[in-house]
Amino acid sequence: MDNLRKGFPVLEQYTYLNTAASGLLPEKVWEYRQEHDLDFLIQASILKEKQGKVLTGVREAVGQFFNCQPNRVALVPNFSYGFNSLLESIASEKPKKALLLKGDYPSINWPVESRNFEVVYAEIDQNLEQNIRQKLEQEQPDFFAFSIVQYISGVKLSPKFLKELKADFPDVILMADGTQYFGTERFDFDDSGLDVALSSCYKWLNAGYGNGFMLFNESVQGKLAPKHLGFGSLQGKYKAHEGNFIGKFEPGHQDTLNYGSIKIALEVIKQKGMDAIAAQVTALKTMAMKRFAQAGLVPEWMAERPDFSPLFNIKGDEKLFQKLRSEGIITSQRGEGIRVSAHYFNTSEDLEHLFSVLKI
Repeated sequence: MDNLRKGFPVLEQYTYLNTAASGLLPEKVWEYRQEHDLDFLIQASILKEKQGKVLTGVREAVGQFFNCQPNRVALVPNFSYGFNSLLESIASEKPKKALLLKGDYPSINWPVESRNFEVVYAEIDQNLEQNIRQKLEQEQPDFFAFSIVQYISGVKLSPKFLKELKADFPDVILMADGTQYFGTERFDFDDSGLDVALSSCYKWLNAGYGNGFMLFNESVQGKLAPKHLGFGSLQGKYKAHEGNFIGKFEPGHQDTLNYGSIKIALEVIKQKGMDAIAAQVTALKTMAMKRFAQAGLVPEWMAERPDFSPLFNIKGDEKLFQKLRSEGIITSQRGEGIRVSAHYFNTSEDLEHLFSVLKI
C-alpha cells in the first residue's frame, strides 16, 4: 500500500477523491518536467534536435502499454482535439449517421451534433446495453461514439460487451473515449474490438495536462480520410512517408515536455504494477458501491450492474459539498449530485473518512 501512495505529496494534506476531475501529478513526472525545461533553458534548439527520438519513445511506450503497434498511435494535445480531427476524417458530402449516448460527455456529443451528421441516441438506464443494441439494429449508424465510463454517473460499458458489440455489428465504427477509464485496469486495444480509442491523460493516468493519444485499429484506416497536414506530419520514425495516416493527426509542433510526461507516467504505473493498481481500484470501488447502495445514495439499478467504475455520483447539495471540503475531502459537483472517485493511491481509510462525514 505504501508503494501505491508514494510520490503523491497532496495525499498528506487531503483525502483526495477527485481523480475523475483531475489526476495527481506524480513526483517523478514533476521531476521530468523540471529537468526538461532546465535543459531547454540551457540548450534551446540543441534539446529540440532530440525531439524525434523523444516522441518515438512516447509513441512506443503508449503502444506497448495498451497493445497497439506504434505506427497506429497518434499523439494529440487532448481528447477533444483528437476527436474533432477524427470527425473531420469521416465527414463527407453524403451525411453519415451517428449513434450517441444521451447525456454523454459534451466533448463527445457536441462536436458530433455540430456537424452534418444524422444523430440518433440510446438512453443510459438499467437497459443500457440493450438500448445500444436496439439502436444499432434499427438505425444502422455508420459510427457509434461513446465514453467507456460516463463522466457524471460512472456507468461503465464493459470490455466484454464492447468486444461482443463489434462482433455483432462489424461495419459500425466504434469510437471510444477512455479518459475516465484508462489507468484503472488492464486494457488490450487490439483485443478490444474498438476501431478507435482516444484519451486525455490528466485523469487516471496521472500524466499532467496537455497530452493525449489516439489508438487505431488497422482495418479502420481505409474508412477514414484525415485532412490535417503540416510540417510535423512527416517528422519522426513512424511518419517518414508523405500521406502517412497518423501524421495527419499530428500536423504541427509536438511538445516534448507534455508528451514526454506520458512516458514517465506510464513508467510510474509499471513500477507500481498494473495488477496491484487494478486490485486496489476494485477493492475500493466495491467497498464504496456497497456502502453507497445501502445508504440509498446511488440508484438501485447502477448498484446492480456487475461491472462498474470507481466513479460515483451520490446524492448531495452545495451544503454537503462544502462540508466535505471543510473536512479536507476533495470531490466535485457534477449533474445533480456530488461526484466521488477513488484511485489506487486511495485507501479504505480515505473512504471511511468520507463515510463518517456522510454519516453512513
